[in-house]
Amino acid sequence: MIPLRDDIPSYRKPFVTVGLIIANVLVFFLELGSKGGFENFIFQYGAIPSEITSGMELTPQISFSIPLTLFTSMFMHGGLFHLGGNMLYLWIFGDNVEDKLGHIRFFFFYIICGIVASLTHILTSPNSEVPMIGASGAIAGVLGAYFIRFPQAQIWTLVFFGFFLRAIRIPALLVLGFWFILQLLYGLPSLGSQVSGGTAWFAHIGGFLAGMVLFRIMRKYP
Repeated sequence: MIPLRDDIPSYRKPFVTVGLIIANVLVFFLELGSKGGFENFIFQYGAIPSEITSGMELTPQISFSIPLTLFTSMFMHGGLFHLGGNMLYLWIFGDNVEDKLGHIRFFFFYIICGIVASLTHILTSPNSEVPMIGASGAIAGVLGAYFIRFPQAQIWTLVFFGFFLRAIRIPALLVLGFWFILQLLYGLPSLGSQVSGGTAWFAHIGGFLAGMVLFRIMRKYP
């Protein structure tokens, strides 16, 4: 299933959502244009679990504190499909969450969810030397907030029927619930395994749960 749009109008201009999308795109071009090369850039600014748990840097050296990679990594992507998929989800669901939280609170909500998501992945893969990059953990937090605030929203979703594609309306409760269940189905079998790379499923799980909890807390204070 590929979400296309929802039916919930926003009453505030989603300045932060748009700004985050622009920031992610700009950082991706920085990755592509890095003098040291794309892979080198990822190892410098991606969040590497073993570096964070041990406090020891892998090569190449970075010019700032290792924990700051928890922040820089959430603006980096490994390719156009990675970037495009994440930005599509942020565009569809971010504006409504920003509308309910307000611009400033939404920005901090997004960043905190991203950091919690990264820490969840690190807890489950503390010795991994694979850089973790991508906005998906923070965006998972946005999905968690949307899941509890707009469960009955209708999401126009592209669904595959064999060789055919069709756009149908599906309640957000089902779209996002199905998404979360997939993260669990893929993530739980990886516990305790020495996986060298791939998707950080537990970053998605941690981000989603953080979004559900943090949204409830932040909504209490106008």
